[in-house]
Amino acid sequence: MLILETERLLLRRLLPEDLDALYALYRDPEIRRYFPDGTLTYEETKEELEWFLNGHPRHPELGLWATIYKPTNQFIGRCGLLPWTIEERDEVEVAYLLDKAFWGQGLGFEAARACADYAFNVLGLTRLICMIYPENVASINVARKLGMMLEKEMKDEFGSYLIYSRNKPPV
Repeated sequence: MLILETERLLLRRLLPEDLDALYALYRDPEIRRYFPDGTLTYEETKEELEWFLNGHPRHPELGLWATIYKPTNQFIGRCGLLPWTIEERDEVEVAYLLDKAFWGQGLGFEAARACADYAFNVLGLTRLICMIYPENVASINVARKLGMMLEKEMKDEFGSYLIYSRNKPPV
């Protein structure tokens, strides 16, 4: 099911047949460099995919979606909106991961902007965040281009990370 379309991307629900393409991304240490759990095995990828196929129990409208490059109809990643509870506050993160062959082309921003617009204009959310490792300059740049500002630095069992946030712009 198609969720969003941009100039160069289609964002649709993940399908069971996306498993191999997703695993190709999740097993790559360079692509997964800034993910706290690092690379994933085939079984771990399958478990994550099955979780997203079933949808979030409290927020079925949220989740990660297949990112398809329209010129070639190629699966190049996944992006979407993830619910979190941070310091007892419900948050929604704009999340994305792309095949490194597509880095540096503005596609991460294109996907993130589409997700943010969808969150604000279709889902009626009033605030979005990005959680980013301090060394992940590319994602910090995407967050800033989305109009997000650094809110705070936090720590968890994996180390320090930054929270960038943005409220829905006034109409």
